[in-house]
Amino acid sequence: MKKKSLQETYAPKGICFGCGCLNDNGLKIKSFVNNNTVVCTWLPQKYHEAFPGVLNGGIIGSILDCHSNWAAAFYLMKSQNLKTTPCTVTADYSIKLKKPTPSDRLLTLSAELVSIKNNVAKINAHLLVDDILFASCLGTFVAVDSSHPAYHRW
Repeated sequence: MKKKSLQETYAPKGICFGCGCLNDNGLKIKSFVNNNTVVCTWLPQKYHEAFPGVLNGGIIGSILDCHSNWAAAFYLMKSQNLKTTPCTVTADYSIKLKKPTPSDRLLTLSAELVSIKNNVAKINAHLLVDDILFASCLGTFVAVDSSHPAYHRW
């Protein structure tokens, strides 16, 4: 039996552009827990390019943001001994594009917890191709309650 991603497990009806299982026009990244790291592989398509052979920076931002957000939800769930992930939203994130990312190769994303305080998780993530770092992300993600418009909408 194939292991389900965090998205398939906790938000199977999600419509987010980056990670929504039901968004047919979205990127549909799938994040998995591997020991103490949240990992994802994703293969870009030609229409994700900024110019021939190079992935668009906005797409890079989207996949790192969504992947990091899911990592934050997972780490918050574990730290609070919850049975499901809390609804998390991005408070801020910063992307560093180290070099042009190829658009014709399998990307590997990894995300790790930097810190948790109450309902806020800081995440550090990386985008690699063939074990070479192409981009990184540092972000802050917040678990929200039912008063927030995004509450369990993903």
